[in-house]
Amino acid sequence: MILVINPNSTQDVTDHIDRSLGAYRLGGGPDIVCDTLRSGPPGIESQAHVDGTTERLIQYFDADEARRSSEAVVLACFSDPGVHALREILPCPVLGSAECAYFTAAALGERFGVISILARVVARHKRQVRLLGLEHKLAADLPIERSVVALSDDAATLSRMLEVGRSLVGDHGANVVVMGCAGMARYRDRLEDALRVPVVDPTQAAVAMAIGLMQQRGGS
Repeated sequence: MILVINPNSTQDVTDHIDRSLGAYRLGGGPDIVCDTLRSGPPGIESQAHVDGTTERLIQYFDADEARRSSEAVVLACFSDPGVHALREILPCPVLGSAECAYFTAAALGERFGVISILARVVARHKRQVRLLGLEHKLAADLPIERSVVALSDDAATLSRMLEVGRSLVGDHGANVVVMGCAGMARYRDRLEDALRVPVVDPTQAAVAMAIGLMQQRGGS
């Protein structure tokens, strides 16, 4: 089983993540179970949220042996909260969706752009890109200035994502776009159709990597 955990408490985000993973549920493939961290904040939008969520995630796994027995864990949040702590305590691969999205985008094109939720998260994103050694691949990281909860407003959110996405492609030279929040899952297909460049959904990127790792183990 691949356990996909949404570290914020907004069930609507989890529901759309779950729907976006339908194509990854293949016959004979691993079960993909999506869950919500009920004790998390409504959205992870600051470093304080990231830091505070780490302990809650540890408690979440400590409370249920079945969760600890997952074959892979995907953190469905672009801040990758608790990824290093969970790698210390869990026996299975723990995949951060942002980390997987960045590496996927780097493989798809020369330069990628990121659509962020808020201006205050951009510095944190750039720090992770730098630590991953991908700074030379980043065209730009631009915010839509909408909270995680506000992403459920379909018309307003898609309009801003298209505006920012076009700027990333047209003004900054990105030939791949990364959606910088797991809560944007519902918009990937429409965004890709409009921008005419690959659009990377972070949770899909992490789940795809998790499936690959499990298939590799099964075939070894």
